Amino acid sequence: MTTTVDVHGVTVAYFTAGDPGNPPLVLLHGLGDSSADWVTVLPDLSATHHVHALDLRGHGGSSHPGKYSFELMRDDVLAYLDTAGVGAAVLVGHSMGAVVATLLALAAPHRVTHLILEDAVPPRPGALTRPPLEAPTEPTGFDFAAVNAIRAQLNDPDPAWWQALAELTVPTLVISGAESGIPHELLADAVDRIPDAVLATVTAGHYVHTEQPTAFITELTRFLDNH
Repeated sequence: MTTTVDVHGVTVAYFTAGDPGNPPLVLLHGLGDSSADWVTVLPDLSATHHVHALDLRGHGGSSHPGKYSFELMRDDVLAYLDTAGVGAAVLVGHSMGAVVATLLALAAPHRVTHLILEDAVPPRPGALTRPPLEAPTEPTGFDFAAVNAIRAQLNDPDPAWWQALAELTVPTLVISGAESGIPHELLADAVDRIPDAVLATVTAGHYVHTEQPTAFITELTRFLDNH
């Protein structure tokens, strides 16, 4: 069941699953999605971890404050960890959530035991072109203002994000969807920069965890067992 908590003026919706005595694992969804997006892999993850699945600002049951950026979402997640009493956790992020997770690991590496990035890394300047989109005429289940705010940061990212990957101290797994529109070379280059990183490629599109949940769990479990 989803509940909410207020963190520095923003309401964050979340749910937990699994034994609270197990190691914590935090799930961060992609743009336009919500915590419900993880249903395909939740049974496996909650069997071994205490899962915290968050709705990032502007999504799901969380606040729609109108201001969106990767940094603001990172700060929301850090504040959630403090409020929930989570010291250090496995951090799993898909797409937008993967960038948020990486920025959190760079800012507070002591809060992350392992970093798992699904088909996304902080963009290298000039690597992506994501033009702004017109708002749909039909209502969306999220604040559409988040879309173009995030796309603008993908187009013109802070160069420090890419440079800082070389200093990332957290063991990192990048899961690439072989049939995704995300450039595989971008993910591979990021893995080359991160000192303790592994790249796993799965025959799937951008949503590896929903298209190939068994393969996703296999790669995640293998990585955690080996690190």
